Amino acid sequence: MAKINVRSPHYITTTVVTGLNSTSIEIYVYTGTQTTSRPTTPTYNLEGFAVNNEVTFEISELVKDYVVQIYTEINYSTEILWVDYRTTQTINGVKQTQSAFIQLTAFNGYGYFEDGANPTNSSKLLQTNEKIFLPSSDGVSFDKVKIPVDTTLTRTVFFRDASGTTIETVTIPTTTVSSTQVAYATGTSIDIDSARLTGTGTDIIVNIERVTECKYTQRKLTFVNKFGALQYIWFNKKSTETLTTKKEGFKRNIVSGATYSTLKHQDAILTKNGKEKITLNSGYYPESFNEVFKQMELSEQVWMTEGVNPSPVTRPVTVTSSSLAFKTQLNDNLINYTIEVEYSNNTINDIR
Repeated sequence: MAKINVRSPHYITTTVVTGLNSTSIEIYVYTGTQTTSRPTTPTYNLEGFAVNNEVTFEISELVKDYVVQIYTEINYSTEILWVDYRTTQTINGVKQTQSAFIQLTAFNGYGYFEDGANPTNSSKLLQTNEKIFLPSSDGVSFDKVKIPVDTTLTRTVFFRDASGTTIETVTIPTTTVSSTQVAYATGTSIDIDSARLTGTGTDIIVNIERVTECKYTQRKLTFVNKFGALQYIWFNKKSTETLTTKKEGFKRNIVSGATYSTLKHQDAILTKNGKEKITLNSGYYPESFNEVFKQMELSEQVWMTEGVNPSPVTRPVTVTSSSLAFKTQLNDNLINYTIEVEYSNNTINDIR
C-alpha cells in the first residue's frame, strides 16, 4: 500500500487521455479499521480541468488538517490516517465510469527536497539513528527503550544483553487499525544492549548505550520525526531557565482633591504575563546524530519530560532555536548541542 507524508506535497496525476476535459476526485480521510470505517460521504470533493490531457491534484495539505498527535509519557501512540480516493474522468464531454478506490496510508512525516516528488519512508525502523542513548539511573522512571517500528514491515523485536542473549521479545502483529500502524517496541530491562528488528527485508540492529550523569538534571525531548513517529533524545548536561515577561499598561490619574498619594502607581499595569525558556545542553553525541537534531529542529510538535519516580512531568514546548550549526568530530572533537526551548503556554494561567 502506498504511503503519503502529509508534511510534503503528494500529487495524484490522472492518466493522460486524449480529449480529457476534466477529472473529479472523491477523497475519504478517516481513522479506525481500514475500509470498514470509511465514511459514507467523501471528506473532499475536488474537480480539476485538464491541461495537456491530464489533471494533477495535491492532497497532502488537505489530509494534514485531520492529523492529531496526542502524547503521554506512559503510553506512546501514533495514529495514522487512511486516505481512500476514486476519480471520474470527463472525456470529450462525456462522464466516464468512476474508478475503483485507491488506498493510501498517511503519516505525519515529510521528505527532503532532494527526495523528489511524493517522498515515502519505507524502513521498518521509523527513526534515522540506529543507536539510542539512555540514562543509567534507576531513579529515572522514563528510561525504557522505545523503538518506533512500521507494523506492516516489522514482525519481531529481540532485545539482547551485552553477550547477545535475547532477554526480552516483542511480537509485532499485523493490523488494519489506524492507531496500531506505528508500534513502539518497548524493552524494560536495564541490561538491554541492543535490539534486532526482523521482518520484511534485512534485519536492523539498534544499539543501546547507557549514560551516567551524576551532576545535572536529565531532560528528555520527545518529538515527531520525519517518519511521523515519536522519537526522543536526552539532554544530560547543564540547563539554564529564564523568564521573560510582557505587559500592557496605562497612565493612571492619581489626583484626588488637588493632591495625590505618592504610594499609588501612576504607571499602572493592565495585564502582565510571562514565558519560561530553558537552554539545554545535549551532552556528547556521535556525529551521526546530526540528522536527529535536524529533525528535532524541524518538528512541529515537541514535548519535554523531567522528574523521577513516581511521577515524571511532561509539558509541550516549542524549539525556539532558529538555527543549527552541524558539528563534526573533525572540527569539534566532542559534539555537544545547545538547544533553546520555550514552554508552549504562558506562566500565569490565562486560558479563558
